[in-house]
Amino acid sequence: MSRVKVIVIGAGPAGMMAAGAAAENGAQVALLEKNQRVGRKLAITGKGRCNITNFCDNDTFISQVTSNPRFMYSAINNFSCYDTVAFFEDRGLKTKVERGNRVFPVSDKAADVVDTLFDYLTDLGVDICHKDVKGLIIEDNNIKGVRLDDREMFADAVIVTCGGLSYKATGSTGDGYSFAKSAGHTVTPIMPSLVPLESDDTDIPELQGLSLKNVRLKIIDNNSNKEIYTDFGEMLFTHFGISGPIVLSASAHMRDMSPGRYTAFIDMKPALVNETLDKRILRDFSEFANKNISNAMVKLLPKKLIPVVLNRADIDGSVKCNAVTAKERAKLLEVIKAFKVDIHSFRPINEAIVTHGGVDVKDIDPRTMQSKLVKGLYFAGEVLDLDAYTGGFNLQIAYSTGRLAGSSAAFA
Repeated sequence: MSRVKVIVIGAGPAGMMAAGAAAENGAQVALLEKNQRVGRKLAITGKGRCNITNFCDNDTFISQVTSNPRFMYSAINNFSCYDTVAFFEDRGLKTKVERGNRVFPVSDKAADVVDTLFDYLTDLGVDICHKDVKGLIIEDNNIKGVRLDDREMFADAVIVTCGGLSYKATGSTGDGYSFAKSAGHTVTPIMPSLVPLESDDTDIPELQGLSLKNVRLKIIDNNSNKEIYTDFGEMLFTHFGISGPIVLSASAHMRDMSPGRYTAFIDMKPALVNETLDKRILRDFSEFANKNISNAMVKLLPKKLIPVVLNRADIDGSVKCNAVTAKERAKLLEVIKAFKVDIHSFRPINEAIVTHGGVDVKDIDPRTMQSKLVKGLYFAGEVLDLDAYTGGFNLQIAYSTGRLAGSSAAFA
């Protein structure tokens, strides 16, 4: 009996896991990658360190998936976050768990993660071909193979793992969406997720480079006047707006972006209720009674933030502390506890960590990752309408869906 032939399109984390799982299950596998190196996007994740996964149980993982979490049940039960850690450890890559249960290689080198996956594939005899796929070959709703520049390649199963549109320089140019549409699949609207946010507020550029820790961020949808996100942690002011971990997570909740729809509020002192903060301010003002208020605020706020906060509170920075009125102090308190940033837009999708939207999962069997429209056609990873918060969850989506697609395709 001849071996099942499987073609995997795209050598990112989903594609490499899919190719390996198919080969482990006896398939003859060709992994097609248009770049000259595999795992290019993986090699730059986590600022070059690669947040491999999150060391958490399946329920916690599902709670961190922001798009179509229920679809992930079969995939994560088949290959969990713990399985991912064991997979890399068993192949000689030592890992460590950091804040927020984020898993990194002990070496802090994303390249070591890529090398581990590459060695895994070569040991299994996967044929890695650096070819650009131009289209799918489909006959009577059955996959037959793929079209390349110079020829056709035939197979019993094809797995599409081309990624999304984030980080285009790594090869994520949306090819997978074209393949999906050619097979009759719906592709939901594509937009950036886990991406910095732009603001037109004129004083924000003055804060460029200012990093804040232990602040609370709240996002209000002005269309519904509802709070759609709140979290506590680190953020950064940039020349265009705001960024940092809690801002990136907030972006995952923001859809149909339009200027003026969303407003961010930053609580600079979330550990202090208004009354306590007011007492703290009064204490500082008493200590620096004859000093300018701009100089008296240095114990409370970062130096770069002081003139912007005072301006928003309509207080002249040269006013002596003992001359500040109760009304002015109340306004100062309001600005510190709810520093407003009007959100204008997302940064370009090329700057996003992941893509929101993709192949509609309604037409994908979650138990196998096979298309419900074309027999033998599978999808995995970021090309699907699946995304999650930061912390290793999006890579885990890639591994879990990839392995399920690969092991299923091996029996196509």
